[in-house]
Parts: sequence; structure tokens; C-alpha cells
Amino acid sequence: MPRSTARRGTVRRGAVRDGALRLTRRGRVALVATGAVLVGAAVAVPLLKPNGGRPAPETGTPTRTLVVPEGWRASQVYDAVDRTLGLPPGSTRVALDKAHLQLPSEAAGNPEGYLFPATYPVAKGATPESVLRQMVDTANDEFHKAPVAAGAQLNALNVYQTVTIASIVQAEAATKADMGKVARVVFNRLQRGMPLQMDSTLNYALNRTAVHTSIDDVRMDNPYNSYQRLGLPPTPIGNPGEDAIRAVTSPPAGDWLYFVTIDPGETRFTADYTEHLRNVAEFNARHQPSTQPPLPSGSPSPQRSAVTRPAATPPAH
Repeated sequence: MPRSTARRGTVRRGAVRDGALRLTRRGRVALVATGAVLVGAAVAVPLLKPNGGRPAPETGTPTRTLVVPEGWRASQVYDAVDRTLGLPPGSTRVALDKAHLQLPSEAAGNPEGYLFPATYPVAKGATPESVLRQMVDTANDEFHKAPVAAGAQLNALNVYQTVTIASIVQAEAATKADMGKVARVVFNRLQRGMPLQMDSTLNYALNRTAVHTSIDDVRMDNPYNSYQRLGLPPTPIGNPGEDAIRAVTSPPAGDWLYFVTIDPGETRFTADYTEHLRNVAEFNARHQPSTQPPLPSGSPSPQRSAVTRPAATPPAH
């Protein structure tokens, strides 16, 4: 599926689904020479909570501020906590087992998705464990509010599944306005028994952001490979913010199955595969390097669907 990424204010991504593998919940497609080129990067925008976030659990005056943008993965959060606390790299990851985080049973101790994006005051004497608990406590406060719980139930989901879908929406949607439609694409694909085919899940499995996705990537045996595996990935693929959660709990009605971001601010959603291929072809015509001839109308390879997204601005992280 074509998609595009960008820093704030520019394109993020679109989604193209494959005819052979069926569709993807979040995809972007760029057909290039011998395969589909995907550049994926979740762009994070800081979410500022009232009063700078949940009050710091430690006593003392906050001396530092930790900003966790929407869409950051747990690994990025751990690194940021290490830097904020002035600790050696890897300290926060090692501290996980001692943090005693209040996570749902489905998480199996993995806080991915529950390190809530916000601006956190960090008091003198803070530890990795206390900072992680602050984030997870904030996530539990947000995720168990009535609108989220009711929205999850309405969509026949539990809260953890809702957070998982929101993490995909956060990574896939080019703009806040697109989030609801991307969520609807995910639901429509799930309801039809189609693979989600989102390159965001592949990127998570490979611990990368802006990349070229190869045929070998799409074929890899990995539980996060939503081109090969049906249903949701086993965990969230990042930490979604309020807008993405809201998009999942109350998505607009629509029959969309495909989407592609043609240019910044122009994402096209459709339920018709032929129309989607035309959109992909237009994307390729606009973004194909001048030294390369455009490929046929977004034709997918025999093993997968074409997935594209414009390699616009470099990823934010």
C-alpha cells in the first residue's frame, strides 16, 4: 500500500493492499523496479497533558522534564529515560523487572503501548522504575475512562486490543484527520478476514522506521508480519496518543479497504481495488525518480501487494 511519511506537518503514510495477499490495515505502497519500496516512520508530536502530566510520585521539586511523543516505541522511551536521568544506556530496560508495572495480563510484562505520550516532570531522586510507573499509571487512567471502555466494547474489543489498533493508526495516519478512516480500514479488513498488511508492523519487527521493504521482509516468519499473519500483532507497535485512541473507539462509517497518501495532506481512501491501483500509479508517477521509468499501474509482485509511501522528509527519530 502506498504510503508516505513525514515529519510534523508533512506526509506520513498511506496504505495499499495486495491483491494476492489481500489487504493491509495500514500500508503504503511505492512500486520500484524489482519490488515495492516502503519508507516508514512514525512521526511523534508531543502530547502536553494538563499541568505537564501526572504528578511526579517523588517528593521534591521537579528539576527536569521528559517529553514522550505520540508513536514512540518502548525502546525509544527507555533511551529517553536514560538520558533524562543521566544513566548509562540500557539502564531503564534492565529496570523493567523491578518496576512492578500495572499492565494487563495480555501484555505479559511488556509495557509497549502503555508508556503514555505526555510531558512528565521528573523530580530529583527519580528512578527508571518510578518514571515507568508514572507513564503506565497515566495510561491506565486514560485507557479506562468510560468513553474508551465503552468504545472498545462497542467494537467487540478489549482495551488491550484497542490500544494495539491505536498504535497502528498512530503509525499509519498521515494526519489527525485521517486517523478515523485508517481505523475503519483496520476494522473492515479484520471483519473480512483479510491480513492487515501494514508495513508499520514489519518495521516494528525489524526495529526500524524509514526503510525499503523487500520481498524477503514480507515473507519473513514473524508474529508481527501482518502480510503473512491474520489478525492483530501480539502487542502494540508503539505508544498511541489520545487522538489515535479516540479514532479507534469511534471511527467513522465507511467501506474503505485501501489508502495511499499521494502528497502531504492528500490521502485517498477507497473500497475499490482498481481505483486504488490508479491512485498508486498516480503516486508513483509523482514520486518516481526521474532516472527511473514509472512501473506499470502499481502492479503487485506475484507474492505480495505493492506497498508504497513517498520518501519525503527523513523520519523524526
